[in-house]
Amino acid sequence: MAVRQPKSDGIVSAAASIPPADAAALTIAVDAMGSDAAPTPEVQGAALAARAYGAHVILVGQQSRIRPLWSALPEDLRSRIEILHAEQAIGMEEKAVHAVRTKRESSLHVACRLVREGRAAGLVSAGNTGAVMACAKMILGSLPGVQRPALAAVFPTATGRASVLLDVGANVDCRPDHLAQFAVMGEIYYRVIFGADRPRVGLLSIGEEETKGNELTRESFALLRKLPLEFCGNVEGRDLYNGKSDVIVCDGFVGNVALKISEGLVETVRKLLRESLASTLAGKVGYVLSRQAYAMFRQRLDYSEYGGAPLLGVRGVVIISHGSSNPNAIKNAIRVARESHQRRVNAAIEAQLARAGDTASRSEAGRMETAHPLN
Repeated sequence: MAVRQPKSDGIVSAAASIPPADAAALTIAVDAMGSDAAPTPEVQGAALAARAYGAHVILVGQQSRIRPLWSALPEDLRSRIEILHAEQAIGMEEKAVHAVRTKRESSLHVACRLVREGRAAGLVSAGNTGAVMACAKMILGSLPGVQRPALAAVFPTATGRASVLLDVGANVDCRPDHLAQFAVMGEIYYRVIFGADRPRVGLLSIGEEETKGNELTRESFALLRKLPLEFCGNVEGRDLYNGKSDVIVCDGFVGNVALKISEGLVETVRKLLRESLASTLAGKVGYVLSRQAYAMFRQRLDYSEYGGAPLLGVRGVVIISHGSSNPNAIKNAIRVARESHQRRVNAAIEAQLARAGDTASRSEAGRMETAHPLN
């Protein structure tokens, strides 16, 4: 069945019919009230995704603010973008759990319900990260066997091959078994999205030796090397960018600090490089060549090219983008959401965790039998 076209004004109410479930594979719900500059980046990003990927997008939020931006789009793009009205919005400064519980008709709530009901293949939000995670866990729930969902961030490396770091903020306090699950989920995500047969999995620590680190990393090391993964041992902070490991695992506190330091460093390097080029360029040809090199450098480090961080382990595709996301970031977040749904990332995670659980159960049973042999 073809995707249903919007009404003449492109507006539907929260109770109105929206694209049916068989169109969901092409439909992404976007929390249009999430970003710092909402709803402009969300509307423009949806238009870019509609043009680049043929995506169908439902913008969820206050129609009085979204409609003027939507109306300015070309007609062929408006036909792929609908507005689903939601009166409430959750601000960045609000306490996440309280806001999710009290604002049941927020744009985030309504967008999550679209995913739960099968009316959208995934959700993109550049809003309050804690609220997005709380809403996803409350409305969508976790996949079977998942103890804690994790946020995965993509980093560029010197080799040209991306690396994935998780968790980057969903869980500030973790146990070794949580990190083991993060490793499984991250490895699957990397295989499915980046096409690697055997991604290398590393554990973020303060030294390469097995004995380095704190109690969490030492116990996690012992668990990770027993998993059917290409575990390459401990990696250090500098290894985020050198391509030594494809998937890097840590608790959310350490991961978030690493992510924020990286973002700040990238912005500083960009600024310093731009200033240096401007002050040293000589001649028109050199200026053009240096500008081209700088543009290529900037694109490789541009967070907006990666769209956002997937929340792995929930029953549905959820992509959390930066609050300062621009239209390009929203466009790419929509792309990642579509790819995650089409390539069945969640089904792969669920199946792998089930196999890992069976293996662990057999190992434990064998250990108990050895310790207490039957007569």
